[in-house]
Amino acid sequence: MTDTQLVLYTNPMSRGRIARWMLEEVGVPYETKVVAYGAAMKGPDYLALNPMGKVPTLRHGDVVVTECAAICAYLADAFPSAELAPPPAERGAYYRWLFFGAGPVEAAVTNEGLGFKIDTPQNEGRAGYGSMERVVNALVHAAEAAPFLAGERFTAADVYVGAQIGWGLQFDLMPAHPSLVAYAERARNRDAFRRATALDDALIA
Repeated sequence: MTDTQLVLYTNPMSRGRIARWMLEEVGVPYETKVVAYGAAMKGPDYLALNPMGKVPTLRHGDVVVTECAAICAYLADAFPSAELAPPPAERGAYYRWLFFGAGPVEAAVTNEGLGFKIDTPQNEGRAGYGSMERVVNALVHAAEAAPFLAGERFTAADVYVGAQIGWGLQFDLMPAHPSLVAYAERARNRDAFRRATALDDALIA
């Protein structure tokens, strides 16, 4: 496959910003197709790519990948020269935090935004993420253990989880623990993040 076969289907007011950041980290050419909310996103042409009718979707030749964590992991593997994934034997923490972001963090932040509260110990036990407090405690522990989630080096896990922490902090959906604030700043203090943000902000403008 060639680099020019990469196509990002996105909307600048969506989780597509995460995929854009990852593409900018990878540093290869790609095409952007903006999908409008409403009829276009729920129409048959787009649903053939992503039956959920949501963005982002990544197409790489004949390969179609949806879900932000999967897109980040796929790009890290498809373009190893970017060094955004640890060697296979050292991927324990990397996989842990990618999936933690896709599960507990996503659920906790979404429920917080919707005003849904875990109100009893029994319900906390039934919820996969337990509570926002538990999610934050786990993230704080990771942020204080090393500069980045998989250790000393920035990886695709930091793109995905760092974006979600940044979102949660920006909209007061997550407690502004100093260690989380510092981690989010480390993760997003990258040229690729600034490029991605500028590109999406320009689309909104």
